[in-house]
Amino acid sequence: MFKKNSLDVSSDKVNTVIGKGTIFQGTMVGNGLIRIDGEAKGDIKNKGDVIIGESGTVAVDLKARNVTIAGHFEGSIEAEGRLELKKTSTAIGKFKVNGLLIEEGAIVSGGMEMSLKDKDNNKVLRKQEDQGENNSEAR
Repeated sequence: MFKKNSLDVSSDKVNTVIGKGTIFQGTMVGNGLIRIDGEAKGDIKNKGDVIIGESGTVAVDLKARNVTIAGHFEGSIEAEGRLELKKTSTAIGKFKVNGLLIEEGAIVSGGMEMSLKDKDNNKVLRKQEDQGENNSEAR
């Protein structure tokens, strides 16, 4: 059903899906994994993770554990864990996170705040397209 990559989640793990061609407008409160491939406007408060797929267009105030964006996002994000911006993503707004991963090619504009309570988790990482560069000593 989904391609094999870090955005892929088998359907038995996803609690809520806003599919391509679907528009959600309002307030969503959840506990599990939410995947958005359609359009969402409003507020999302989720105790689990949120994935915005490549076809997702989201304009919300979002609170979640971890957030992965491959599509278009405008608004604010407060993540207890990590914000991951895929190379196909555009993210505009205010971001308050504990960890950040930005792939080369991602577009981000706005304010970023990272918590100082867990210094080991506060790392800005640039994901390499060629993971072989990082693993060359392992051979």
